[in-house]
Amino acid sequence: MKLIVGISDMKIGTKPDDELVTYSLGSCIGVAIWDPVAKVGALLHYMLPDSSIDKDKAEQKPYMFADTGVPRMFKEIYKYGALKERLKVYIVGGAQVMDDSGMFNIGKRNQMIIRKMFWKNNVAVTKEDVGGAVNRTITLNVGSGNVRLKVSGQGEVEL
Repeated sequence: MKLIVGISDMKIGTKPDDELVTYSLGSCIGVAIWDPVAKVGALLHYMLPDSSIDKDKAEQKPYMFADTGVPRMFKEIYKYGALKERLKVYIVGGAQVMDDSGMFNIGKRNQMIIRKMFWKNNVAVTKEDVGGAVNRTITLNVGSGNVRLKVSGQGEVEL
């Protein structure tokens, strides 16, 4: 079943035919994690790096921010038998879009925080496709662990 992950959202797939997909990642980051033994996967689409700009919003929508959404995603997938040391981890997005001057650098800031969080927590990234100035779509097949990446104007490839 196709499970669509919206902006500021996270979903977990537990069935072999589950496909998690999030569309149009620009400056946002999509984080896909998959455990090949537990056959469980999760996909997060976060918008902003730091929840300190709006604590109330972070409580209502924890998946909007990297610092609240990423830890929660890992805690949720562990409930389904996933183990950190087995996880395949993919990062997609963090582009420079709709900010031609580079004044806000949301994409770069989103990349920096996820790398810092993963380094601090000893999480190895399997593959990533970040930066640039393109929108991306990522799809995770829970049964096989295959991750497909679609880049605007470039078609779809396995990641």
